[in-house]
Amino acid sequence: MLYLVATPIGNLEDITLRALKILKNADIIACEDTRNTQKLLNHYEITGKKLISYHEHNEDKMSDKIIEYLQDNLEVALVTDAGMPCISDPGYTLVRKIKEQGLSVTALPGANAGLTALVSSGIESYNYTFYGFLPRKSKDLKQKLEFILKEKTTSIIYESPHRIKNLVTEITKIEPTREISVAREITKMFEQIETQSAENILARLGEDIKEKGEFVVIISPNKVEEGKEINLEDIVEIIYNKVQNGEKKSEAIKNTAKEFGINKKEVYSLYHEKYD
Repeated sequence: MLYLVATPIGNLEDITLRALKILKNADIIACEDTRNTQKLLNHYEITGKKLISYHEHNEDKMSDKIIEYLQDNLEVALVTDAGMPCISDPGYTLVRKIKEQGLSVTALPGANAGLTALVSSGIESYNYTFYGFLPRKSKDLKQKLEFILKEKTTSIIYESPHRIKNLVTEITKIEPTREISVAREITKMFEQIETQSAENILARLGEDIKEKGEFVVIISPNKVEEGKEINLEDIVEIIYNKVQNGEKKSEAIKNTAKEFGINKKEVYSLYHEKYD
């Protein structure tokens, strides 16, 4: 049996009892980086384990080796450095090959950075699309963001600390008032999750939002429906929700009016009539 075992994304206590049991009983643990996995095992006093390296550069070769282990009735646990295997991490190739061989795979639920950031953002989570890491080339990144910003569902993106400012800059160029959330150091001591307009987040990056730690960016869905008359009552509700999430009332009114291409004074009057 192959077990896909989710590991902590920061705080080492974010691991299930079942995951610890599987790691203790596994004959072999396949790791993205054996050094990182060894730290986790040491923390929980799991000793005497055979660790093998399984990462994006040796997936094909090691997948065949792991299948040999499984055919010999050994139990193998697959882990990544943090989070769930196969989610922007190695594992897909192995799982597919194992299923083709008629062997068994089971996944253990656990920590996931994207979902943790989403539910903490205050941005709607009924429907969402996970994009992982976006293209690095400027032209490809711009095209991808233009597509994402037209989507009617919430979007989840991963980004490195070295490229986060570039990503938010590109979002701001396309739609500066779109509500986004940036989350860093999730579950760690300096966890930070901020939800505001893209232009406000950009202004804070490098200041009170440090460019350190891996980032998850949540982009709110596109609310503009082409060809449909704009309902001012709905606009007022959007502004109210932004204010409830900490945005200044004047900024929320100005940015939302700009986003939907409507008269700011008209929205201002309707908002104050309903909520003031």
